[in-house]
Amino acid sequence: MKPYADSPQYDESRNRFEHPAGYRNDKGLFDVLGLAGAFLAREDDPAEKNGMPLIDPTQTPAADVNGRDVTWIGHASLLFRHNGVSVLTDPVFSDRASPFSFSGPKRVVPPAYTAETLPKVDILIVSHAHYDHLDLPGLKRLAALQPDIRVVVPLGLARYLRRAGFADVTEIDWWQDTERDGTTITATPVRHWASRSPFDRNKTLWAGFMFRFEDGYQFYFSGDTGYSADFTETQRRLGAPDFAAIPIGAYKPREFMRESHCNPEEAVQIFRDLGAGQAIGVHWGTFKLTLEPLAEPPQRLRAALEAAEIPADRFRALTHGERWDL
Repeated sequence: MKPYADSPQYDESRNRFEHPAGYRNDKGLFDVLGLAGAFLAREDDPAEKNGMPLIDPTQTPAADVNGRDVTWIGHASLLFRHNGVSVLTDPVFSDRASPFSFSGPKRVVPPAYTAETLPKVDILIVSHAHYDHLDLPGLKRLAALQPDIRVVVPLGLARYLRRAGFADVTEIDWWQDTERDGTTITATPVRHWASRSPFDRNKTLWAGFMFRFEDGYQFYFSGDTGYSADFTETQRRLGAPDFAAIPIGAYKPREFMRESHCNPEEAVQIFRDLGAGQAIGVHWGTFKLTLEPLAEPPQRLRAALEAAEIPADRFRALTHGERWDL
């Protein structure tokens, strides 16, 4: 029997995970060369050259540890706190989203928190294996300082987190749940893919996560995703989240990115499909991964919210390091 053969998402004939809708994420050589050529031909992005604003959260007034707030560390990295439980998502502290320290997408903005300055974390999730979400060197630094963090990941990722130094690591499949610190965590399907090399495509699973705290409050983190019907199904099965983190960046060129990354207009539709109370836009402005200008996603988000007649204060794009008291 092949690993994870009992998972409904695992295709034994191909020895890999697949989304049941069959979304195409296999990019051929000419697709990749076309994207590389577009990168070489793109106009200079002022934000890429000059950087983006950064607030140092260690220099802002301390938040109520028993309150509810979220701090955008950068990219898909968030510190979310609710009633004394702190959740860290997809922490990336390294300078490059790459297997190499000398090449690959480089940070435009430093992480608002480092592994050394991060407050106490209770629960850590990593949504999938891509280098801009699973940063093994950064995780090793964090595990050396906070080895008792409880970690929850999709199928196949536990070995990376244990290799980093965490002891309490649980893998779950889509729609499975586990409990940590009185918080129920459920993995949900999203439209994406996973790899860390050219030879392991979709050998590990990818997921969003719904957190249900003891008082019934719900926080949803989508990880990376293209638009799909998964979000209406998530809302149907698990209920609407009170707060959600939804990606708004890395969407151009559209035909190349459509299968795995939503644009701001689709992010607003995801917000509506989930029935979320409030949301933060993530996965933008930290690494130059795709062709849209770094500062464009929040501008398009505001326009999409206005077109949908949704108040802008319900779905915000924060400054790096900014804390939103919820």
